[in-house]
Amino acid sequence: MILIFGGAYQGKLAYALERFKTAESDVHKCNVDDVLMPENKKIIYEIDKWILALVKKDLNVENEVRQFVNNNKDAIVICNDASCGVVPVDPVLRKWREDTGRSLAMLSQNSGEVVRLFCGIPTRIK
Repeated sequence: MILIFGGAYQGKLAYALERFKTAESDVHKCNVDDVLMPENKKIIYEIDKWILALVKKDLNVENEVRQFVNNNKDAIVICNDASCGVVPVDPVLRKWREDTGRSLAMLSQNSGEVVRLFCGIPTRIK
């Protein structure tokens, strides 16, 4: 697994598509209303939105992410980093932010490579 993370609109998807010579058709774009995760896509984009869908459905995020890791060892996972933003007042969004941070830790521990993108510049941290 390869994890690419960074702030919103920093060029994470463009970087992944170019670096790994991947087509848009190989990208699964997560959304906040869908907890289903396809296993046939090379790039999983904005996994943080999938995590929000899990939180909204009151599912066990840690178990779901662990299962995702076990089933997607070759995936390129892209996640927005919310750790530098404002802590939400809304309890659901606050739980999502915390679960996203814990999930990023789990994903990075299980990734062979971790890249942070800031202002379009990739920095390999693992």
